Amino acid sequence: METSSPLNAKITASWPGFNSDNFTPQIYTLDGPLFFTIFEIMPASHTIRFFFENKSVSLRDRTQLKKILLSLFKKEGKRIESINYIFCSDKRLLEINRQFLKHDYYTDIITFDLSGSNRLCAEIYISLERVRENAKTHKTTLKSELHRVILHGALHLCGYGDKTRAEILVMREKEKQYLRAVEKSAQR
Repeated sequence: METSSPLNAKITASWPGFNSDNFTPQIYTLDGPLFFTIFEIMPASHTIRFFFENKSVSLRDRTQLKKILLSLFKKEGKRIESINYIFCSDKRLLEINRQFLKHDYYTDIITFDLSGSNRLCAEIYISLERVRENAKTHKTTLKSELHRVILHGALHLCGYGDKTRAEILVMREKEKQYLRAVEKSAQR
């Protein structure tokens, strides 16, 4: 009689700047694949997850938002393994920006593509304070700006940039396209 045994696998850290040069993997017995964020170890069965450093904002309709994100990736020809959105403070995102990108300024979002295969694996850090400021500056609602920034991170993973004027124009059009889908689903 044959029995199945647990999976023996190397646990590979998947956070920005963490690589095999500064980490020696250990062998562990696992039930299935796991990913590690700076907040918790989690099973890979959830493709899109949201984490909050603190609960200063509510993200309603997460299920519908996840469906729209999955649709975005499908339309853009991308397959997903795991995408973690981490909502944090300006201070935390500035630390990440300094440590991993060597930039000494505030930003609303940093997207780390950690993919090692043809399936997307990523962590997207969003400053809730910057999102609030953006909403005021652009005279929009916090909810709409939060959705725009969430979509912005997803679009970066699909290969869209925002460094040149031409890239920014394409990025803004794509954000508007997918933001309309979010707003339409909210009306149902």
